[in-house]
Amino acid sequence: MSELSINPQRLLADLTQLRTFGAYGKGVHRPTYSEADMAARQFLATRMQEAGLATHIDGIGNIFGENPQARRRLLVGSHSDSQNHAGWLDGALGVIYGLEIARSFVERGLPSGVDAVVFADEEAHFASFLGSRSAIGALDEEEIRRTRNLSTGHSLSEALAAAGLAGRDKTLIDPARYLGYLEAHIEQGDDLEARGLRLGIVTSIVGIHQYRLTFTGVSNHAGTTRMAIRRDAGASLVALAHAVDTRFRELAAERTVWTVGNIRLSPGQVSIIPNHAEMLLQVRDDDPAVLERMREALKDLVADAARRGPCAIRLEVIAESEPHRMSAHFQDALARAASRLSPDTWQRMPSGAGHDAQIMARIMPAGMLFIPSIGGISHHVDEDSSEADIVLGCQVLAEACRTLLEE
Repeated sequence: MSELSINPQRLLADLTQLRTFGAYGKGVHRPTYSEADMAARQFLATRMQEAGLATHIDGIGNIFGENPQARRRLLVGSHSDSQNHAGWLDGALGVIYGLEIARSFVERGLPSGVDAVVFADEEAHFASFLGSRSAIGALDEEEIRRTRNLSTGHSLSEALAAAGLAGRDKTLIDPARYLGYLEAHIEQGDDLEARGLRLGIVTSIVGIHQYRLTFTGVSNHAGTTRMAIRRDAGASLVALAHAVDTRFRELAAERTVWTVGNIRLSPGQVSIIPNHAEMLLQVRDDDPAVLERMREALKDLVADAARRGPCAIRLEVIAESEPHRMSAHFQDALARAASRLSPDTWQRMPSGAGHDAQIMARIMPAGMLFIPSIGGISHHVDEDSSEADIVLGCQVLAEACRTLLEE
């Protein structure tokens, strides 16, 4: 099979069109199952149909565009939902790569081909990797019934019904149909740019552990209640957050990161001692042993703080995704493609962000390709990549698909 040619103008035009759904400044606002998100999904499904792919949107919102003539297949895609008021390329890049490469195979009429996929809620508005976990059979109806939007409190069942997805079957991917899964993404950091490189071949994807810590105290007048008798939930939260940060620094590996990303106090008035406080904590690393020791340290710190008082503390696990290595064979195929199309401008590197590829890696070989993020910016409206890098990344991914299918 000769080199598979993509259409750069068509690729960029589809990316630009996708950007209009939920446009927000220079970025997008497409939270999962919102009106903008569902309009974007319908646009993508239409594009897949126009490309000659057998297309459907399933009961969790995943879109599958299947090459009806191919006998040997790869699955290529990403997600189209976004963080709130965030960037335009996160997820969208890999989605349009999947569409363009699948379309290019159909146009060539080849016996091998690519199925395109668009997963739902990778950004965890409701639950981490909701769409890809559903697609591999790791999401049951009980979880759907109990899951709520982490910001709004709306139930997942209500959101699916409002989006017109209730009652549709949820598609299970048959791993026997595919040689594996490939995903492209912006790096979301500055390592490639800082090194003057244009491509990153992902070696592993971090696991992400997310926790909710809830503190229960007693409200009283902030001016008349002596410090010695206070049960201040806010003060207990701050003290434990500091203790966690201190202990984690002692236990962390080179690439371990952790973030307190949300703090809430109730009743939230400056003259009232908080009787309720809550914080969300996230820990990331690509070594399961590191994540385990951070988890155990957190449990010990919570137990010690609760024992000393003055507030009761509850630790809740929200989600724990485990790290995954990317297929060495797929890494090598991407490396050969990068060496041929852009020699000496690529590196192998771990991913500090989570991706649907780590879920797909549970059932089939998986690989990932990064292109640079300008300024290392992501999850922000200023997120961007150069058109030249966008086109090169798609060419490299297409070439890797070609060689893997040839083999």
